[in-house]
Amino acid sequence: MREEEAALDIVQDTMMKLAEKYGDRPAEEFPMLFQRILQNTIRDHFRRSKVRNLWTTALSAFSQDDAEHDPLETLQSAQDQGTARTPESDLLQSRTLAAIENELKKLPPRQREAFVMRYWEEMDVAETASAMGCSEGSVKTHCSRATHTLAAALAALGISL
Repeated sequence: MREEEAALDIVQDTMMKLAEKYGDRPAEEFPMLFQRILQNTIRDHFRRSKVRNLWTTALSAFSQDDAEHDPLETLQSAQDQGTARTPESDLLQSRTLAAIENELKKLPPRQREAFVMRYWEEMDVAETASAMGCSEGSVKTHCSRATHTLAAALAALGISL
């Protein structure tokens, strides 16, 4: 881990999971359990980062500044600001955003809900699971399926992210 804060968060999450799920186990099992939970938590962190970076990078191409924004509303704000853009880039951007919106609408409701909460709202797995009333594993499954479905659908349309 290159980021100390992320590493500390991962260790803290690991300790919490160990205490919550395995607190009733004998103390001699803790080191082995801790190692396994730590490995899985690190793996989850990198998977989540990879997917989040993919989508934020793809959608940040539509942003004109670093301010907080909704990528799907960027077209309107760019028009309001009067930024110099070419008609071709406007057309390409509007078609891409329309394709993303259409593909999001086609997702099953639970996948769409999990995807939007995790990647647009930037909620973590636990927060999303709590909001959706399901397990963290279900959230991960819904997000993975949504991501793969969206990527395949956009690739079929000739849009590479």
